[in-house]
Amino acid sequence: MRMQFFHVPALAPEAAQTALDAFCAQHRVVTLEKHFVVQGDASYWAVCVTWVESAAGVAPTSGRRDKVDYREVLNEQDFAVFAELRNLRKMLAEREGVPAYALFTNEQLAEMVQRRVASAAALSEIEGVGKARVERHGAAFLSILTRQLQVPGKDAQRETPQD
Repeated sequence: MRMQFFHVPALAPEAAQTALDAFCAQHRVVTLEKHFVVQGDASYWAVCVTWVESAAGVAPTSGRRDKVDYREVLNEQDFAVFAELRNLRKMLAEREGVPAYALFTNEQLAEMVQRRVASAAALSEIEGVGKARVERHGAAFLSILTRQLQVPGKDAQRETPQD
């Protein structure tokens, strides 16, 4: 897994935005984190793109992204939690007669694990996870996350710092 950092000025973002868009279109992006840095007229977005190389070491050329192998992205413990979340998602999707991705995507499940999500509020901060998903399925997924990701002697919820 690799990282690329971008600096996108708030007042004139066009050139940096074009570079960021081009990079994301040419790589298998796993996560994208952004933070707004306030410095008056010099304010900017700090963007960190986490990506993995495709099997051939070349970015996909079609509009469709390659599948991400989360065994490569997550450590062994986190992948075990991810797999448990996928099993829960499959069971619930079959029960409801909907595709599994209608509940949560693999990317959303991985982000739950990586962020150490431990509350409905933190779950709703994940891109594409709205109030309805949190209300309908959040408790079941949070049960696994809080049980599996607790660190002895530490608070189970590890929030990302706010700027």
